[in-house]
Amino acid sequence: MTEQTFQPQEHKEALQQKRKLTRKGKDPNAPFVRPKLELPDGHNKLLLHSCCAPCSGEVMEAILASGIEFTIYFYNPNIHPLKEYMIRKEENIRFAEKHNIPFIDVDDDYENDRKEWFRKAEGMEWEPERGIRCTMCFDMRFEKAAQYAHEHGFPVFTSCLGISRWKDMNQINDCGHRAASHYDDVVYWDYNWRKGGGSQRMIEISKRERFYQQEYCGCVYSLRDSNKWRLETGRNRIEIGKLYYSPD
Repeated sequence: MTEQTFQPQEHKEALQQKRKLTRKGKDPNAPFVRPKLELPDGHNKLLLHSCCAPCSGEVMEAILASGIEFTIYFYNPNIHPLKEYMIRKEENIRFAEKHNIPFIDVDDDYENDRKEWFRKAEGMEWEPERGIRCTMCFDMRFEKAAQYAHEHGFPVFTSCLGISRWKDMNQINDCGHRAASHYDDVVYWDYNWRKGGGSQRMIEISKRERFYQQEYCGCVYSLRDSNKWRLETGRNRIEIGKLYYSPD
């Protein structure tokens, strides 16, 4: 979604956060101090499934601040077209390298994975966002992440997908737990990355880092529906690779 789309909600969430702090007797203008996060069952090694730098930026910084050892796992055959996929992936890699975070790039069979994604989406082409097509998409990606976690000694995996207010967090968590349930040695961490101003900081970090500002979820059907909405509301079609966050 565009920054213009985010702006009203972003301002609203910031005001809500300040009011909440005031009610609790805390100074809303005091410097932010990150809480120390703890993984389930006392574990300290995490696999983070990431879809893009804007969604993972706040999640990465929160995990880093808690001293948790983690690796990023990038597997997103839903993202279309290839130009959009490469922009999102390469930006995610740059941000990971900036923080010295290991990055697992799973696109060695990207074209076949894309074909498999389209095969799974057959009959769901006109399903709405947050519908059964999205469930299929999360399942496909999380099943791969859970398998990697199982095979490479990661007792916990999670995803940054839920930080976006455009996503159904319960839907994402259900898919994560379902993927982990196939293995006795893997659990899904369903931490709420939006709470405590997480969604607001996601935007702040994106502006600070001048991240690419994707204007649709990622798949070809999301692109189609976003462009349809834009044309109906008098706006131009999405231009891939054009829009970036700005600190201003």
